[in-house]
Amino acid sequence: MGERVRGRVRSRRRASAAVLLTAVAATALTGCAGFLVPAGEGEPGPTPSASTPGPGAHPTTPPPVADVPAQAPEPSPTPTPDPTEDCPASGAVVTMGQVQTDMMRRAVVLTLTNCGSKPYRVDGYPSVQALGENGERLPVKVNPAGSFFGRDHGPEPVLLKPGATVRSVLAWVSTQEGGELIMADALELAAAPDAGARVHPLEGHDIRYMDELNMTAWRAELPE
Repeated sequence: MGERVRGRVRSRRRASAAVLLTAVAATALTGCAGFLVPAGEGEPGPTPSASTPGPGAHPTTPPPVADVPAQAPEPSPTPTPDPTEDCPASGAVVTMGQVQTDMMRRAVVLTLTNCGSKPYRVDGYPSVQALGENGERLPVKVNPAGSFFGRDHGPEPVLLKPGATVRSVLAWVSTQEGGELIMADALELAAAPDAGARVHPLEGHDIRYMDELNMTAWRAELPE
Protein backbone atom coordinates (compact mmCIF):
# COMPACT_ATOMS: atom_id res chain seq x y z
CA MET A 1 0.00 0.00 0.00
CA GLY A 2 2.80 2.45 0.97
CA GLU A 3 4.67 1.70 -2.27
CA ARG A 4 1.64 2.62 -4.44
CA VAL A 5 1.22 5.96 -2.69
CA ARG A 6 4.89 6.85 -3.13
CA GLY A 7 4.68 5.89 -6.86
CA ARG A 8 1.72 8.19 -7.44
CA VAL A 9 3.50 11.09 -5.70
CA ARG A 10 6.57 10.63 -7.96
CA SER A 11 4.36 10.56 -11.03
CA ARG A 12 2.63 13.79 -10.03
CA ARG A 13 5.98 15.48 -9.32
CA ARG A 14 7.30 14.41 -12.75
CA ALA A 15 4.16 15.69 -14.44
CA SER A 16 4.40 19.05 -12.59
CA ALA A 17 8.07 19.35 -13.56
CA ALA A 18 7.21 18.71 -17.20
CA VAL A 19 4.49 21.34 -17.15
CA LEU A 20 6.90 23.83 -15.52
CA LEU A 21 9.59 23.18 -18.17
CA THR A 22 7.04 23.68 -20.98
CA ALA A 23 5.96 27.01 -19.51
CA VAL A 24 9.58 28.21 -19.17
CA ALA A 25 10.38 27.25 -22.76
CA ALA A 26 7.33 29.12 -24.04
CA THR A 27 8.33 32.23 -22.11
CA ALA A 28 11.86 32.09 -23.52
CA LEU A 29 10.59 31.87 -27.10
CA THR A 30 8.23 34.78 -26.55
CA GLY A 31 11.03 36.92 -25.19
CA CYS A 32 13.17 36.23 -28.27
CA ALA A 33 10.40 37.00 -30.73
CA GLY A 34 11.46 40.69 -30.94
CA PHE A 35 14.85 39.69 -32.40
CA LEU A 36 13.27 37.48 -35.09
CA VAL A 37 10.60 39.94 -36.41
CA PRO A 38 11.66 42.95 -38.45
CA ALA A 39 11.16 46.30 -36.77
CA GLY A 40 7.65 47.64 -37.08
CA GLU A 41 6.01 44.30 -37.82
CA GLY A 42 3.91 42.52 -35.31
CA GLU A 43 3.57 45.72 -33.25
CA PRO A 44 0.15 47.20 -32.55
CA GLY A 45 -0.80 50.02 -34.93
CA PRO A 46 -1.30 53.57 -33.71
CA THR A 47 -4.55 54.24 -32.01
CA PRO A 48 -6.68 56.35 -34.36
CA SER A 49 -7.40 59.81 -33.00
CA ALA A 50 -10.89 61.07 -32.56
CA SER A 51 -10.53 63.52 -35.46
CA THR A 52 -9.14 60.98 -37.95
CA PRO A 53 -11.78 58.57 -39.26
CA GLY A 54 -10.80 54.92 -39.33
CA PRO A 55 -10.94 52.68 -42.40
CA GLY A 56 -14.47 52.38 -43.73
CA ALA A 57 -15.74 55.11 -41.44
CA HIS A 58 -17.56 58.17 -42.78
CA PRO A 59 -15.75 61.50 -42.33
CA THR A 60 -17.05 63.62 -39.54
CA THR A 61 -19.10 66.60 -40.75
CA PRO A 62 -17.29 69.84 -39.78
CA PRO A 63 -19.16 72.14 -37.47
CA PRO A 64 -21.22 74.81 -39.24
CA VAL A 65 -19.51 78.16 -39.79
CA ALA A 66 -21.34 81.26 -38.69
CA ASP A 67 -22.66 83.31 -41.59
CA VAL A 68 -20.53 86.47 -42.09
CA PRO A 69 -22.14 89.18 -44.20
CA ALA A 70 -20.11 89.75 -47.37
CA GLN A 71 -18.51 93.19 -47.57
CA ALA A 72 -19.82 95.16 -50.52
CA PRO A 73 -17.05 96.15 -52.96
CA GLU A 74 -16.11 99.79 -52.90
CA PRO A 75 -17.43 101.66 -55.94
CA SER A 76 -14.65 102.40 -58.39
CA PRO A 77 -14.19 106.03 -59.34
CA THR A 78 -15.72 107.12 -62.60
CA PRO A 79 -12.91 106.91 -65.17
CA THR A 80 -11.94 110.19 -66.77
CA PRO A 81 -11.88 109.73 -70.53
CA ASP A 82 -8.39 110.22 -71.91
CA PRO A 83 -8.06 112.41 -74.94
CA THR A 84 -7.92 110.36 -78.07
CA GLU A 85 -5.25 110.79 -80.69
CA ASP A 86 -7.51 113.23 -82.59
CA CYS A 87 -8.54 115.26 -79.52
CA PRO A 88 -6.05 117.46 -77.62
CA ALA A 89 -6.00 117.60 -73.85
CA SER A 90 -7.86 120.93 -74.01
CA GLY A 91 -10.90 119.14 -75.47
CA ALA A 92 -11.00 121.36 -78.57
CA VAL A 93 -9.64 120.53 -82.00
CA VAL A 94 -9.31 122.83 -85.02
CA THR A 95 -9.53 121.57 -88.59
CA MET A 96 -8.98 123.37 -91.86
CA GLY A 97 -11.40 123.10 -94.78
CA GLN A 98 -10.81 123.28 -98.50
CA VAL A 99 -9.36 126.37 -100.13
CA GLN A 100 -11.94 128.82 -101.44
CA THR A 101 -11.01 131.02 -104.39
CA ASP A 102 -12.55 134.18 -105.78
CA MET A 103 -10.80 136.61 -108.19
CA MET A 104 -7.28 135.56 -107.15
CA ARG A 105 -8.21 135.67 -103.46
CA ARG A 106 -7.79 132.67 -101.16
CA ALA A 107 -9.47 131.66 -97.91
CA VAL A 108 -10.20 128.58 -95.82
CA VAL A 109 -12.84 127.88 -93.17
CA LEU A 110 -11.50 126.86 -89.76
CA THR A 111 -13.77 124.68 -87.64
CA LEU A 112 -13.41 124.32 -83.88
CA THR A 113 -15.03 121.16 -82.48
CA ASN A 114 -15.54 120.30 -78.83
CA CYS A 115 -14.16 116.77 -78.95
CA GLY A 116 -14.07 116.39 -75.17
CA SER A 117 -16.67 115.17 -72.71
CA LYS A 118 -17.31 118.54 -70.97
CA PRO A 119 -18.61 121.91 -72.19
CA TYR A 120 -15.94 124.09 -73.76
CA ARG A 121 -16.00 127.89 -73.57
CA VAL A 122 -15.03 129.85 -76.68
CA ASP A 123 -14.50 133.61 -76.68
CA GLY A 124 -12.04 135.08 -79.17
CA TYR A 125 -10.08 134.27 -82.30
CA PRO A 126 -8.19 131.25 -83.57
CA SER A 127 -4.47 130.95 -82.92
CA VAL A 128 -2.69 130.91 -86.30
CA GLN A 129 1.05 130.73 -86.99
CA ALA A 130 2.84 130.24 -90.32
CA LEU A 131 5.67 127.68 -90.28
CA GLY A 132 8.64 127.15 -92.56
CA GLU A 133 10.11 123.99 -94.05
CA ASN A 134 11.82 122.97 -90.81
CA GLY A 135 8.94 123.98 -88.55
CA GLU A 136 10.37 127.42 -87.75
CA ARG A 137 7.95 130.29 -87.16
CA LEU A 138 7.72 132.77 -90.03
CA PRO A 139 7.13 136.52 -89.71
CA VAL A 140 3.68 136.43 -91.28
CA LYS A 141 1.30 138.89 -89.65
CA VAL A 142 -2.12 137.50 -88.61
CA ASN A 143 -4.84 140.12 -88.13
CA PRO A 144 -8.16 139.78 -86.28
CA ALA A 145 -10.18 141.26 -89.13
CA GLY A 146 -12.56 140.51 -91.95
CA SER A 147 -11.84 140.08 -95.63
CA PHE A 148 -13.47 139.83 -99.02
CA PHE A 149 -15.06 136.56 -97.79
CA GLY A 150 -16.85 138.10 -94.80
CA ARG A 151 -16.85 140.79 -92.11
CA ASP A 152 -15.53 140.23 -88.64
CA HIS A 153 -18.28 140.78 -86.08
CA GLY A 154 -15.94 140.43 -83.11
CA PRO A 155 -15.74 137.81 -80.35
CA GLU A 156 -18.88 136.36 -78.84
CA PRO A 157 -18.83 134.03 -75.79
CA VAL A 158 -20.09 130.58 -76.72
CA LEU A 159 -20.34 127.51 -74.47
CA LEU A 160 -19.95 124.49 -76.72
CA LYS A 161 -21.51 121.21 -75.73
CA PRO A 162 -19.54 118.04 -76.58
CA GLY A 163 -19.64 117.64 -80.35
CA ALA A 164 -20.72 121.25 -81.06
CA THR A 165 -18.75 123.50 -83.41
CA VAL A 166 -17.93 127.13 -84.22
CA ARG A 167 -16.18 128.48 -87.29
CA SER A 168 -13.87 131.22 -88.52
CA VAL A 169 -12.72 132.45 -91.94
CA LEU A 170 -8.96 132.66 -92.54
CA ALA A 171 -8.11 134.74 -95.63
CA TRP A 172 -4.89 135.50 -97.57
CA VAL A 173 -4.49 139.26 -98.04
CA SER A 174 -1.92 141.53 -99.66
CA THR A 175 -1.03 145.03 -98.49
CA GLN A 176 0.41 148.00 -100.33
CA GLU A 177 3.38 147.95 -97.98
CA GLY A 178 3.99 144.28 -98.50
CA GLY A 179 7.20 143.39 -100.20
CA GLU A 180 8.30 139.97 -101.35
CA LEU A 181 5.88 137.19 -100.39
CA ILE A 182 6.87 134.67 -97.76
CA MET A 183 6.61 130.99 -98.61
CA ALA A 184 5.22 128.81 -95.79
CA ASP A 185 4.96 125.04 -95.63
CA ALA A 186 2.34 124.69 -92.90
CA LEU A 187 -0.02 126.48 -90.54
CA GLU A 188 -0.08 125.85 -86.81
CA LEU A 189 -3.72 126.10 -85.69
CA ALA A 190 -5.38 126.06 -82.29
CA ALA A 191 -8.66 127.12 -80.70
CA ALA A 192 -6.73 129.62 -78.58
CA PRO A 193 -3.03 130.34 -77.89
CA ASP A 194 -2.97 127.88 -74.96
CA ALA A 195 -5.37 125.25 -76.29
CA GLY A 196 -2.96 122.77 -77.90
CA ALA A 197 -1.98 123.49 -81.49
CA ARG A 198 -1.93 121.13 -84.46
CA VAL A 199 0.15 121.51 -87.62
CA HIS A 200 -1.68 121.51 -90.97
CA PRO A 201 0.54 121.20 -94.06
CA LEU A 202 -0.24 123.62 -96.90
CA GLU A 203 -0.97 122.02 -100.23
CA GLY A 204 -1.08 124.01 -103.43
CA HIS A 205 1.25 126.62 -104.86
CA ASP A 206 -1.04 129.62 -104.27
CA ILE A 207 -1.63 129.32 -100.53
CA ARG A 208 2.01 128.66 -99.69
CA TYR A 209 2.91 132.25 -100.61
CA MET A 210 1.52 134.87 -98.27
CA ASP A 211 1.79 138.48 -97.20
CA GLU A 212 -0.65 138.69 -94.28
CA LEU A 213 -3.57 136.67 -92.98
CA ASN A 214 -6.93 137.97 -91.74
CA MET A 215 -9.20 135.92 -89.47
CA THR A 216 -12.69 136.39 -88.10
CA ALA A 217 -13.74 135.58 -84.52
CA TRP A 218 -15.19 132.19 -83.62
CA ARG A 219 -18.90 132.18 -84.38
CA ALA A 220 -21.65 129.62 -84.66
CA GLU A 221 -22.53 131.05 -88.09
CA LEU A 222 -20.08 132.01 -90.81
CA PRO A 223 -19.75 135.78 -91.42
CA GLU A 224 -21.27 137.33 -94.51
